Amino acid sequence: MIRLIYASTALKDWSAEDLLGLLKTCRTNNSARDITGVLIYLRRTFFQILEGEDETVNDVFEKIRNDKRHKDVTLLEKRTIDEREFPYWSMGFEKLDDFDLTSIKGFSHILDKDFTPEGIALNKGIISPLIHLLRGKLIRHVSEAKHEELPMDHEDPVIQLLHRTIRSGVKFLALLMVFVILLGIVDVIYVIYEKMISPPFLLMTIDDILDTFGAFLAVLIAIEIFLNITLYIRSDVIPVKLVVATALMAISRKVIVFDYKHLSSEYVSASALVVVALGVTYWLIQKKE
Repeated sequence: MIRLIYASTALKDWSAEDLLGLLKTCRTNNSARDITGVLIYLRRTFFQILEGEDETVNDVFEKIRNDKRHKDVTLLEKRTIDEREFPYWSMGFEKLDDFDLTSIKGFSHILDKDFTPEGIALNKGIISPLIHLLRGKLIRHVSEAKHEELPMDHEDPVIQLLHRTIRSGVKFLALLMVFVILLGIVDVIYVIYEKMISPPFLLMTIDDILDTFGAFLAVLIAIEIFLNITLYIRSDVIPVKLVVATALMAISRKVIVFDYKHLSSEYVSASALVVVALGVTYWLIQKKE
């Protein structure tokens, strides 16, 4: 594979609608040719990165060079690569401002002088930092992209009605969970009161303390579930990390209150495996973030 980078000058100022049309065409054509990359448009200058098989990229660049909508097509870099910098984007698009570009060492001089194909060609040291900046911004766009599990707008009115109904149900669940949390707090107070007034008075045995811990943890788990529900309401995305953390807390609660005198070794071992599995899952999610 190769990576080819060029810059050119637009013959006119491109509107947002013009750029959107160009981007759609690029994505359709590049996807069919297995070409990835990114496009920048700033001050009537195009800066584009193309990645793919050698022959295919060269063919596309030849067509770009002959396009009558721009001039001064300048090849900035062409090199063999082992892997793509933009593997998931048939053509990403970034609208950078002066603040983004001046964060790159040496770029402020180009902006002050003139952001043109010739200016970029004379300062090729900024190309690698620019690629790094673009890759980071596009990855953040993908990771922060809003994925709606139950979109409010849908082409099918029945599906839209069902989604709205489920959303209302989720809000009702949040309300019920608040009621459960309040009952849990009352239960904690009652458990402590009951243990304290039972002989020996004002003292708690180890079993009493474990029972109290169990009541406390039950309330904390209810709060975690409430957070899951409210986070889903706010973002329309299932909070996987928080769900795993809640499951880990729930199984940990059971381990704390286990009565090992009456439990089989198989049951305890299975619970230990669940704790390890959830712990590893949480660690992998945390590491990915």
